[in-house]
Amino acid sequence: MYITKLKLKNFRNYNEIEVLLDPQINIFYGNNAEGKTNLLESIYICSTSKSYRTSKENDLINFNEKEAHIKLIFCKDNTEKNKIIDIQLNKDSKKGIAVNGVKLDKASEFLGFFTVVLFAPEDLNIIKEGPSFRRKFLDMELCQIDKLYVASLNNYNKTLNQRNALLRDIATVYGSNREALIEMLDTYDEQLASYGIEVIEKRNKNIKELAQKISDIHYKISGEKEKLIISYECGAIENEDIKNEQIKKEIFIDKLKKTRDVDLKNQYTLVGPHRDDISFKIENVDLRKYCSQGQKKTAAISLKLAELNIIKEKINDTPVLLLDDVFSELDETRQKLLVNNLEGVQTIITCTGIKKNIFQLLKPEKIFRVSENNISEMAR
Repeated sequence: MYITKLKLKNFRNYNEIEVLLDPQINIFYGNNAEGKTNLLESIYICSTSKSYRTSKENDLINFNEKEAHIKLIFCKDNTEKNKIIDIQLNKDSKKGIAVNGVKLDKASEFLGFFTVVLFAPEDLNIIKEGPSFRRKFLDMELCQIDKLYVASLNNYNKTLNQRNALLRDIATVYGSNREALIEMLDTYDEQLASYGIEVIEKRNKNIKELAQKISDIHYKISGEKEKLIISYECGAIENEDIKNEQIKKEIFIDKLKKTRDVDLKNQYTLVGPHRDDISFKIENVDLRKYCSQGQKKTAAISLKLAELNIIKEKINDTPVLLLDDVFSELDETRQKLLVNNLEGVQTIITCTGIKKNIFQLLKPEKIFRVSENNISEMAR
């Protein structure tokens, strides 16, 4: 798939712009703080309905305006008609999403319609930062390709929030009332285990698929020197060989009961997929704890390219690749290796500048200058 046109009105620093994109490589260059990342952010929202930079939607609207509009026109292949995504952001009400002129009631209905893979400088920290970074990566990928996962994750998070709220309520009461509330935890444990197993199984399957892709990709990018192995670390069900759903549920519930006293003390649920992690190892060395800057960057590139390949297989189409100023974070060798994987993928690159030899490798079809809240196409 590829974007043909993007229109923004009152989005971030842009009053009103329209950009026509090429199906291959597009470069947006300019100084820092000119709005290059804002452009990619608007495209990302058209895929996930959410920003990857802020949870406050009002931040997306021009300071002096009450609403903003994103319109994205894309094509899934050369034989299909253009498809249109309209997103209306409002400071005083929830956002509106329409696909081909039809308004959607839920954002979850929208996921998977238009897919992207984003590689931003902060993604280099997926490897070494905390587990929440890795869970977010996993959840965003799965939400684009599996609507059932979206439902399972939403149900799990809703139940988790309810259980945590109950834990906080228990801390404020005493006597028989407290005992009655504690008994209610059994019901939430049952629900949490049911939804949690669904989330865990889909994550486990996805990690195994990623592991196959990332091993080969990383081996090539590392100059055939290192083999990266990734795996899913699950605290609720440590033995992934167990197939029986009821046994899995019983193990999950048993873990919740064993940690209940600690949960009550902390007023927070300590067991479940919201606490799980992804392991990254090279020759049994944990990259999350011990890795050079170069290893971290190589692993991050491999992960994103593996993600792109997985999504491509799942949707039988190629997602749009967004590269947000990552060339400045990579040495020349890794820049070249990344460029070598861009063939046949619409790629939108933001940068302050690209070295001549990398620019020649990229062979961009369109180049845009971003300056003073405006975007202008440069003559070739």
